[in-house]
Amino acid sequence: METNNWIEEDLMKTIQALEAPEVQTPHNVNVRKLHETDHVAVMLITLKPGEALKLHVTPVDVFFYLLEGRGTVEIAGEKQTVVPNTLIPSPARIPHRLMNESDALVRFLVVKTPKQTESSRVL
Repeated sequence: METNNWIEEDLMKTIQALEAPEVQTPHNVNVRKLHETDHVAVMLITLKPGEALKLHVTPVDVFFYLLEGRGTVEIAGEKQTVVPNTLIPSPARIPHRLMNESDALVRFLVVKTPKQTESSRVL
């Protein structure tokens, strides 16, 4: 019996986030794709000290969840330093970026919904 394009015996899947495939982006930082369907895309972004995403806009809504470290989020020109367990929504088509202005690794879980079908635009 097939459900959601997965065979029933394969419904339970686990992903080791730090071992997921790394994807190339214009930001030249560590981005790992954890999950993707027509409805959502989930990535893990690891920023080394001093690294940042380029200011960009996405055609879909995004939210960031800080897992580790002390990161800086910029949305629509407003910057805020965030700590672990902070969720930050970012609406579609609004300039945003993630930054690591600390001296330790920063890890963000990034969720885009729905999965974007057109490219983000770097500003």
